[in-house]
Amino acid sequence: MVTGAVQVLRAAVLPLALIGLTALAGVVLGRVYAGGLLTWLVVGAAAGSVLVSVAARRLPSWLVAPVSVAAMAGWTLWSLRLAATRAELPGGLLEVTADAARNGIPRLLTAMIPVEPTPDTVLVPVVAAWLAGLTGAEVALRTGRVLLGYLPAAGLYAAALYVVGPNAEPALGSTVAFVAVAALGLAAPTRTASGGGDPTAELTPRVRAAVRLRLATSAAFGVAVVVGLVALLGPVVAEQVDGRPVDPRRYVEPPQVQTLDENPLIRISGWALHPEQKLLDVSTQRLDAPPADAPPEADPAADTARSVRIRLAVLSDYDGVTWRVGATYRNAGRILPAATAARDSTVQTVRQQISVAELSGRLLPAVATPREVSGARVAYDPASGTLIRPEGLTPGLRYSVTSAEERPDSNLLASANVPAGDEVARVLRVADGVPDPMRRLATQLAEENGAPFARASAIEQFLAEHYRVVADAPSGHAYPNLGFFLFGPRNGGGQEGTSEQFAAAFAVLGRLSGLPTRVVVGFRTSGQGPVLAGDAYAWPEVLFDGLGWVSFDPLPRPNDEPRPVEEDFRPTPEDPPPSEAPAPTAEPSASPEPAAVADAPTGPDGVSTPVLVAGGSGGLLLVVGALLLTLLAMRRSLTRSRLVRGDPGQRIAGAWREVTDALRLAGRPVGDDLAATEIAGHARRALADARAGTTGDDTTADASIGGAAAVGESSPAVDELAALLNQVGFAPGAATPDQAARAAEVATAYVATLRSARPWWRRLLWSVHPTPLRRARRAPR
Repeated sequence: MVTGAVQVLRAAVLPLALIGLTALAGVVLGRVYAGGLLTWLVVGAAAGSVLVSVAARRLPSWLVAPVSVAAMAGWTLWSLRLAATRAELPGGLLEVTADAARNGIPRLLTAMIPVEPTPDTVLVPVVAAWLAGLTGAEVALRTGRVLLGYLPAAGLYAAALYVVGPNAEPALGSTVAFVAVAALGLAAPTRTASGGGDPTAELTPRVRAAVRLRLATSAAFGVAVVVGLVALLGPVVAEQVDGRPVDPRRYVEPPQVQTLDENPLIRISGWALHPEQKLLDVSTQRLDAPPADAPPEADPAADTARSVRIRLAVLSDYDGVTWRVGATYRNAGRILPAATAARDSTVQTVRQQISVAELSGRLLPAVATPREVSGARVAYDPASGTLIRPEGLTPGLRYSVTSAEERPDSNLLASANVPAGDEVARVLRVADGVPDPMRRLATQLAEENGAPFARASAIEQFLAEHYRVVADAPSGHAYPNLGFFLFGPRNGGGQEGTSEQFAAAFAVLGRLSGLPTRVVVGFRTSGQGPVLAGDAYAWPEVLFDGLGWVSFDPLPRPNDEPRPVEEDFRPTPEDPPPSEAPAPTAEPSASPEPAAVADAPTGPDGVSTPVLVAGGSGGLLLVVGALLLTLLAMRRSLTRSRLVRGDPGQRIAGAWREVTDALRLAGRPVGDDLAATEIAGHARRALADARAGTTGDDTTADASIGGAAAVGESSPAVDELAALLNQVGFAPGAATPDQAARAAEVATAYVATLRSARPWWRRLLWSVHPTPLRRARRAPR
């Protein structure tokens, strides 16, 4: 009986070794998962697959696989159900399974670490563990080829190490355990399905000796090969011990937002025109009260009547044209990575129930900074603390968010400093092309206020005191838009805008003053009930040492009448106006002596005066000619660089500048405050007026415009060019070379048509006029 027990124990060593090797892959992979659920599910898959093969060892080999796969389906469905229940994911088992099967691999490689065990992140490891255990058991137990049977488990273990990459400590302990378990399995006697025993027992002694000699020789050769490989590969492997593993996540594109979500700041003006549109329903609960000694409101921009700010997106990148989110979202579970709170700030826990009504896009609103989300599968960007729902928002979506709301200590703001260096270079960057008046305004405000908080408060106060909020202000926050907002004529639409212009202007002026700033888009609400489009709001934030991001509110206070900007700041014009009166000339001190009449006046070297006059006039003509040729060459080089150099977007923008320069040369300049479509209409009217004013006695001009006018009859498609420019502005990188070629064709046709309608002497001056060259030097790069 003891012998039978020993035989059973020996027979169990190899199956247990296979289970242990496969389960160790789950142990390694579980290091990047939250909790131990994934590890136990993989251990169960390893044990189930091997035990099914052991129980079915008397069945034909072709029948074992279907039986094992059926058992795998049952274990996998149970595992998915358990993971969905723990993650509180909505939907039935069939829906959850289908979604996990479609997205298991990409979500596993884009999930935020620690990965929460959800159906889509546990499906692939569980199925892979079961298949590895099934394959290894069939090869090792049925055929007796133990080393070959180890290959599936070893491959699974290597795959787990690769997936973990540099995101966990080196798996030294589990690797040693893997080698030990493998050695234990090799040391145990094997028993194949065809029976055991000595295969040479029935041979004659002479043959048996020859067979054993051959086996010994083969074994010695195998040992020599293994020792040689160890000696050869050992140093190479040792050099990799201190190397950093490759992270496979860098090869997989994380979830992306739509173009509209990349710059939600442009949605402010649209929401302002439809303030009654219902976007959300919100219920807010504060789980803990602030400390008794905390100030009643530490945030300098907080609004006591509307005390909850729901954040939609954080925009940190600005290129002089567009503010962008620039976030990297990773799939996340319910529990989000906890960020370290600022040293001198208080944290209050806020829980919200949010229902989506008519809000579109992928950005998921929440009070900053979210810590736990349930009811929706999300992706998260830790740098900005913003959420997205990769599938997009749908009406009726309901989810819960628990957030850690930070409030800085207002008593420390006055003496707080701002960080500098590479870590904050992104939020300090100022794109090229800043208008000089904007730079001078920032310098003036910075010179009058030394401390960082004083500078930020001065910018906030300047904007609040001098500008007006209007709901129908056009959208736009590029340098020309902000320049018109800050310095445009009050009676011409300047010095007024939505919170988009206020927040963007504050952020740019702050960066010009050395403050790390960003723009936040969200909603300002009471925290209970519906959130309307009129609650949409953009505000700037400044980063302070020890206090974190502090929000400011540059909007004017209700019923405050703004003061004209000219009272406190008068920017010097870029081009000084021409003098109205000629400069006075100095009067001679004495009456000039009458010139003596000479028969042959000579110069100082004896050269006659007519020769000197002729030589001087000729030299002057040469200088003027050289100047005109130089201007002509420079103008043609400018046109060529605009239309044929750079990427398609730059060429389309260059074609548009050719059109605006032509309007200026024709005496019909356009302002920077006009939209592209408005400028296109202005261009059509300018061309019509120029044609109506062309005199009929200039037959040469009429003949010269024959071809160009034929093109112009279709109004050289300036509307089409305006549409291409808008496409470049709102969808950078989407323009094609064909569109750029079309833009150059339209601009060339329009300029030729407008020029041909001018008088002959203006046509001569057109190609050498220096105005486009001066504007090109001042244009933003």
